[in-house]
Amino acid sequence: MDRLLTLLDENARLSVKQLAAMLGKTENEIEDEIAAYEKAGIIRGYKALINWEKVDKNKASALIELRVSPKRERGFDEIANKIMQFEEVESVYLMSGGYDLAVKVHGKSMQDIAMFVMRRLSTLDSVLSTATHFILTRYKDGNVILNTEDEKDERRSVLCD
Repeated sequence: MDRLLTLLDENARLSVKQLAAMLGKTENEIEDEIAAYEKAGIIRGYKALINWEKVDKNKASALIELRVSPKRERGFDEIANKIMQFEEVESVYLMSGGYDLAVKVHGKSMQDIAMFVMRRLSTLDSVLSTATHFILTRYKDGNVILNTEDEKDERRSVLCD
């Protein structure tokens, strides 16, 4: 795997100067490599990883597994493209196993997500069944540890007392 891509994946805020020093290359070489990766569609964007639990206690997320009936000639792409259009949908993955697609969604509450699944997602023609798993706590996301021992999570303390 390309070391430049690995470094950018770990921390996209590294400057070109820092990357050049870390990789033993010139800044121009790094800029050219990044531009080439962007042009080829390898680097698709840059994103901050936000610990939303610290910002908004009223934000909910869920992983939804879907069994779908793929369309002849178009496979899973058509239904995946429909699902991607919903603003609640953060990610869509084709996967192996008991379900065909995994969808990560967000909403203002668990109730909002449940209504989204009931009224919009499960009513799509190709969707045969869904299984919704609410995310209660994110410990690690995008290789970043979000909750440390020093931070007390009130949701867990109820079970421990």
